[in-house]
Amino acid sequence: MSTDDLASPEPHPVDVVVIGAGQAGLSAAYYLRKFGIEPESGFVVLDHASGPGGAWQFRWPSLTLSTVNGVHDLPGMSFAETTGTDAEQVPASVAVPHYFELYEKQFELPVHRPVHTRVVCPREERLRIETDHGVFAARGLINATGTWERPFIPHYRGAESFRGRQLHTKDYRTAAEFEGKHVVVVGGGISAVQLLDEISRVTTTTWVTRREPEFRDEPFTPDIGRAAVAMVEDRVRRGLPPGSVVSVTGLPVTPAIRAARERGVMNRLPMFSEILPNGVKWADGTVIDAEVILWCTGFRSSLDHLAPLHLRGPGGGIPMTGRLATQVEADPRVHLVGYGPSSSTIGANRAGQAAARELTSYLGIGE
Repeated sequence: MSTDDLASPEPHPVDVVVIGAGQAGLSAAYYLRKFGIEPESGFVVLDHASGPGGAWQFRWPSLTLSTVNGVHDLPGMSFAETTGTDAEQVPASVAVPHYFELYEKQFELPVHRPVHTRVVCPREERLRIETDHGVFAARGLINATGTWERPFIPHYRGAESFRGRQLHTKDYRTAAEFEGKHVVVVGGGISAVQLLDEISRVTTTTWVTRREPEFRDEPFTPDIGRAAVAMVEDRVRRGLPPGSVVSVTGLPVTPAIRAARERGVMNRLPMFSEILPNGVKWADGTVIDAEVILWCTGFRSSLDHLAPLHLRGPGGGIPMTGRLATQVEADPRVHLVGYGPSSSTIGANRAGQAAARELTSYLGIGE
């Protein structure tokens, strides 16, 4: 079935729809096939992007496999086998989409793109999934839309008066475009630190964060990873918004960070209180002139299309259940993968398997 075939006025009946073909969506699709669900007739994958690669295809060119924060193998195919001998210097925006493309072909996954999912509504026994290429009537849904489409920029007084350039991590391409301009980098996550280091090599910078960053000098161990995942999982099971994993694990002290410290780049300041036309201002009256504000302030889950299902609880998040907290408590037909504890690449794999297993069992389909 081609994408054009979806444009029928009548809803297309299917057992499971997977929305999103990133790490979590592809993992879920792999396991749906493994558990006996037929592609096209039993399940389809809808992806809004024009090509394979999930959010990776949109990352900045300088993010290479030597600097990326880890790419875990999808089930059944090794990532290393798809890269060359000089892979460390290959942009992640090239290597990962190549890997995903080979993966989709190898396992004959029914990915339709570009298909934009507009809304998901409850319709008696089925979920009505409206897209720009037709409507689906699904018995179950695995949502794997990630966060890339919802960059978060907090509002500060005077933001609209700033005469310089404001951009988010999502908009970043190269440091060279900031040469000769003072850049204020906002954020305490891994991306903020990486881009601060990169930009500081070509121009002057100021680093500000809301909280004092915590650095981790010791190696990242499985125990640290499990503890971080457990804390985030506890939050989503209680219906709270997912927290930042970095807030639990801390920032790894890499050779690049050590070098940046020696260059005086890592002198963090607390958040400013106001944005001026030509810079930023703190509550004590301190002013720093700047031509650029780079907001490395993270993303929010892309879940607006699920609003008619009324999944959110009083805690501001979506109460989750299931073995790996992928099943929505309010509607067991819906699984969220790549959300909360499964937002890492390794977590996404495990979540894809758990969601496929639990959903097919709930619906009474497959092996």
